[in-house]
Amino acid sequence: MGKTEELQKLVNESGSIVFFGGAGVSTESGIPDFRSVDGLYNQKYDYPPETILSHDFLLEHPAEFYKFYRDKLVCPDARPNACHVKLAEMERKGRLRSVITQNIDGLHQAAGSRTVHELHGSVKRNYCVKCCKRYKPEEVPPYTDYPRCTCGGLIRPDVVMYGEMLDDDVVDAAIHDLRTADMLIIAGTSLSVYPAAGLIRYFRGKHLVIVNKTETGADSSCDLVIREPVGEVFSKLTV
Repeated sequence: MGKTEELQKLVNESGSIVFFGGAGVSTESGIPDFRSVDGLYNQKYDYPPETILSHDFLLEHPAEFYKFYRDKLVCPDARPNACHVKLAEMERKGRLRSVITQNIDGLHQAAGSRTVHELHGSVKRNYCVKCCKRYKPEEVPPYTDYPRCTCGGLIRPDVVMYGEMLDDDVVDAAIHDLRTADMLIIAGTSLSVYPAAGLIRYFRGKHLVIVNKTETGADSSCDLVIREPVGEVFSKLTV
């Protein structure tokens, strides 16, 4: 039995599945993993991504932040791939309880998923740091350096920056689902980003599966480890 067939068998045996995903879920949609080493950061940016994507840097150097943000994190042409589509189908058919994602691209919702716990927020939401007015992406005023609210305040994306805490309500909802699921599929993440990666310790179910191209710290605890592209694996599943 091949590994995809093994995954299919575990899915068939499970009635309450939670999916925990990272950047590798969206790379097949054309969204880059900004933590990968591609040489562009050193050539084009004066600071490393972890510095640019920090709370203090955003407030102190908003124009430099938005230069990186527009180039690397906003991908308006990206579309859901086979993984996003299959997960939405699994939810519609009552097999998938929720998606817990470290991604900020909104592709799970675009594919039709309804219960999505966005640990790091979303580029699909924005707000003013001064008056808290909310802006959808299409409502953000045009800008050359950085967007400003009608009150004059800085408009920022509703994403969790380095140096900021995760949203308590989102974390609590994710923990609840992890504690009560009977299967957890971890995909497209090396489980190296904390505190998000630490949430998987709340899983107490029967089956734990990892689909990731590289080794993770949880591999030894899994029922099944698949080293293939996430979209390819999920495209072969039937629910």
